Amino acid sequence: MEIWSSKFSLFVLVVLLSSLQAAVAIRFIIDREECFSHNVQYEGDNVHVSFVVIKADVSWHHGEDGVDLVVKGPSGDQLHDSRDKISEKFEFVVHKKGLHRFCFTNKSPYHETIDFDVHVGHFAYYDQHAKDEHFNPLLEQIAKLEEALYNIQFEQHWLEAQTDRQAMMNEAMSRRAIHKAMFESVALVGASILQVYLLRRLFERKLGTSRV
Repeated sequence: MEIWSSKFSLFVLVVLLSSLQAAVAIRFIIDREECFSHNVQYEGDNVHVSFVVIKADVSWHHGEDGVDLVVKGPSGDQLHDSRDKISEKFEFVVHKKGLHRFCFTNKSPYHETIDFDVHVGHFAYYDQHAKDEHFNPLLEQIAKLEEALYNIQFEQHWLEAQTDRQAMMNEAMSRRAIHKAMFESVALVGASILQVYLLRRLFERKLGTSRV
């Protein structure tokens, strides 16, 4: 499965400068293994990656089971390897342009919902701008500002995914607490009824013995 840039924040200033920024954010359900490909067009680009395991596809299971993520470059060289993580955020510098693969592995027996975010930062100018010594410092500062804005958006998306996971866990814990309280109430009522029944039997036997 291949994905390309699918989400762009369009700023008029960015369009005028033709500064290239690529961002991908998806939420998917994984059974065993799922791989995604993202094309990085320039060497030296900075790739930001984050993922959060939102929930397991089992209502009664809310453990800390994580997933594995392996990132490989165009030549098949391994760039990153994380194991049994419920969430992670990292970045790396591209040394060879081309198709990069992000492969998730789920070793648990149930489906997992994962929020996955990739952001590629690259500074680019038109040739005529690059040759204009008066505008180069300004263009550089604007490009850095754009990168900072994308980093903020990247961070917000990661935090939102973490919040979604926590909300689902809190909701599940509330349901379990209610079920536990109901079970304890039923057990208490049952124990009370049993006590009343045993006491009545005991008094009946004593009355029968005293009459004899």
